[in-house]
Amino acid sequence: MFELSNRAQDYIQRTKAFIQNEIEPVETEFWHQVHALNIDGDWTKWQWPAELEILKDKAKKVGLWNMFLPDPVLGQGLSVQEYAHIAELSGRSLLAPIVFNCNAPDSGNMEVIWRYGTDAQKEQWLKPLLDGKIRSVFCMTEPAVASSDATNMQATAVVDGDEIVLNGRKWWSSGLGDPNAKIIIFMAHTPDANKDRHHQHSMVLVPVDTQGVTIERMLPVFGDYDAPHGHGEISFDNVRVPVANFIGGAGQGFEIAQGRLGPGRIHHCMRCIGAAEKALELMIDRGMSRTAFGKEILKLGGNLERVADARVAIDQARLLTLYAAYKMDTLGNMAALTEISAIKVVAPSVLEKVVDMAMQIHGGMGLSRDTPLTGFFAQARSLRLADGPDEVHKGMIAKLELKKRGYGSRKK
Repeated sequence: MFELSNRAQDYIQRTKAFIQNEIEPVETEFWHQVHALNIDGDWTKWQWPAELEILKDKAKKVGLWNMFLPDPVLGQGLSVQEYAHIAELSGRSLLAPIVFNCNAPDSGNMEVIWRYGTDAQKEQWLKPLLDGKIRSVFCMTEPAVASSDATNMQATAVVDGDEIVLNGRKWWSSGLGDPNAKIIIFMAHTPDANKDRHHQHSMVLVPVDTQGVTIERMLPVFGDYDAPHGHGEISFDNVRVPVANFIGGAGQGFEIAQGRLGPGRIHHCMRCIGAAEKALELMIDRGMSRTAFGKEILKLGGNLERVADARVAIDQARLLTLYAAYKMDTLGNMAALTEISAIKVVAPSVLEKVVDMAMQIHGGMGLSRDTPLTGFFAQARSLRLADGPDEVHKGMIAKLELKKRGYGSRKK
């Protein structure tokens, strides 16, 4: 079921070698530079170290670029399952996804424009995104409502002649602080009494510098602003863009969101698994190199059992995620709804638990920036909310299980 072609195996081996030879030797110093460049907290001055463009150029030249996109011309033509293995490798590093131009939210945004955008939208926005010349933002979550139910959305996108008028406030908009962020995908309510509630939302392309768009603030995660990428709060006050900026047409927002989030969840989950593998390696190396009470600390208490628990959990999560990817490739996203929701619950939780173990073994060092563990922990905890909280996905799984037994369509 999970057999890979020679071509896919070649990409995997080359990705692994690139990470080991080009990224890992410079990553620690790279993030030290990031923190030094952006230490004053003023997001308007955020910048990336020059080393990033050098690494991106190297990756592009050897064809390790846009590997998430299944298009054989614009991407590398890899299936969801094939790319999943590459996502796992890149997840071992906080830098690698950016270097390969396969990072969120850009990869999901590029896939949306690729699948649903017009030729003009692709020329204006997809091309520079694929070239890595600009970055993008995705605006869906809102501060004033329970965004776990997307139909609560209060932001509006209303047609007025040949323009769309946008109003509302969004937050946790990833990438908003990036100095190269140029385009926003804005999801909003487009009221239409003739349509059901899942066909009254739209996605709209909005240039960041459009009049009425105001970046209110950046939001810290556990006290870290994730500069120079950032997650921000943004307001839209009578913002006007052409009707041509609808993606896929008015009312298609939910359909597009499902198309965007399916592959994106595979990417997130496999990166979680890669991060968990890295955390386990760090845990073992640290635990076997430090002694206390006459023993390596990994041999104290129940630490060896924790290593075993981590191995079992990581392998279970990987198999479940690869199975979801296999079903998406062979049967389509709708046939894999249970598995997609399951991995979204399982993978971040596994990463959170493994990283917590690794942090405990590292002692005080585990709470510092001297290892990637705090970054991995923030990633894991955030992903238990991002793209739908655990409870929503568990509800979806339960609903599908009841439907199998004939209870899905019954009304009280």
